[in-house]
Amino acid sequence: MQASELPHAVAAAVSTASSLGLTADDAIVLHDSNKLTLRLLPCDVLARVAPAARQVAQFEVELAQRLTDSGCPVAALEPRVEPRVHERGRFVVTLWTYYEPVTPRELSPAAYASAIERLHAGMREIDVPTPRFTDRVEQARQLVADRDHTPALADADRRLLGDTLRNLRRVVGGHGGAEQLLHGEPHPGNVLATSNGLLFIDLETCCRGPVEFDLAHAPEEVGEHYPGVDRDLLRVCRTLVLAMVTTWRWDRGDRLPDGRRLGTEWLGRIREELDRNGLTGAGPPRPERRP
Repeated sequence: MQASELPHAVAAAVSTASSLGLTADDAIVLHDSNKLTLRLLPCDVLARVAPAARQVAQFEVELAQRLTDSGCPVAALEPRVEPRVHERGRFVVTLWTYYEPVTPRELSPAAYASAIERLHAGMREIDVPTPRFTDRVEQARQLVADRDHTPALADADRRLLGDTLRNLRRVVGGHGGAEQLLHGEPHPGNVLATSNGLLFIDLETCCRGPVEFDLAHAPEEVGEHYPGVDRDLLRVCRTLVLAMVTTWRWDRGDRLPDGRRLGTEWLGRIREELDRNGLTGAGPPRPERRP
């Protein structure tokens, strides 16, 4: 969120909580990216604030309710108020349960895999309209092609990212195996270690695709504990996801600290992965189907 918008976003969260009878005398910024995440005190509520023009808050609230009701490991909405999206001027505010983090903060690969498996099991029982993962890949490819939004990307690197996104999207999209509702970005930054176990947050990235696309966002050791994984497909998905997140780092509006350095480093990793796994040339090999 732009620095000039920050005080207004905080005020929107505080006024929303106060209007609902929750005492919010202080707001601690926990995360600031495309949306602002705050801990409101002393009511101890997690508030998420996003620009009203660019948000899918209603979808996230409804999906979180359904997943929580089915016992999935996701963060719950704040139970003391009505579960809905609150509009405040040019912002939308949603209120969530605040979970005190527990130690150790390092996530066990086995526990991580078990949590994703439980999440996927619950998601298979839910029918909601969502984009396919290929739509998210296409968003990254369009960003690569848009020189106005990625002006610092060198021509050779632009070709590398564009070719990788196009080729691997085709391979994964045509794998022929089962697809289902996915989290979309279950990386460690979207996992909370709580006294209730591991819980997933940030459901706005949900899409449909193979489970390997989700596992590609997690540390490599996690995939080793997830049953029935297509190893070839997971390997291709890892390179595809790496190309996507590398693309975001070259967006002129990217606000990740040290993002440009990471973008440069990841370009090198993409080249290494393509060479190591034989994914260069006319097109990558087709992964085998899961039984």
